[in-house]
Amino acid sequence: MFFGLDFSSPIFWSAFGSILLANIVLSGDNAVVIAMAARTLQPAQRSKAIFWGSAAAIVMRIVLTIVAIQLLSLPYLKMIGAVLLVYIGVDLLKGEDDGEDHGKEINGMAAAIRTILLADLVMSLDNVLAVAAAAKGNLPLLVMGLLVSIPLIIFGATLLTKVMERFPIIITIGAALLGFLAGEMLLTDPAVTSRFGVIGEHSVTIGGIVGAVLVVALGTYLQKRSKHSAAPDA
Repeated sequence: MFFGLDFSSPIFWSAFGSILLANIVLSGDNAVVIAMAARTLQPAQRSKAIFWGSAAAIVMRIVLTIVAIQLLSLPYLKMIGAVLLVYIGVDLLKGEDDGEDHGKEINGMAAAIRTILLADLVMSLDNVLAVAAAAKGNLPLLVMGLLVSIPLIIFGATLLTKVMERFPIIITIGAALLGFLAGEMLLTDPAVTSRFGVIGEHSVTIGGIVGAVLVVALGTYLQKRSKHSAAPDA
């Protein structure tokens, strides 16, 4: 026994595997955000931003998981999260090609870490419920499962940053993912379900698609407007 954990018990390994699997599956969108936030940094800064941003996000997720049920039962919280996700998605897409001014990278790593933490906080409001359920109230098991997932998330984010350099379309896809999650969160907020009843899965999916289109359209528009305003006068 170690901190109340019985490593010889099949029940322990079953629960631990469930936590690990749930966190890996549900952290795909987080890896996208980490990669998008760090993509404009220099290689040395990028690695540090990914590591510290991911580690801090996991610690924050542990704290958030402990109070997840209470948090998600509050009305309007998901609505606020949806608005934040739209903002993050538009901001990341808008800044896709604005990395020419290298002077801006002095404080880039701190900004990237803040973006990672904010995005992870918002998206974890849904994700941590599955992890908490898998832990069945066992806090040491929960912490252990989440900590083990750190290198997996870091690896995913590092791989995505390299792929994004060759295929910029992934950045647009990532922004669309944030918009999709925002649409889903908005329609599953307790304030919405208490007024209109539980929204059907099909309608929630449509809401996600609308959110994705909104983020990509708005981000693309702002990106083009920024390029136009930055262009030298003829």
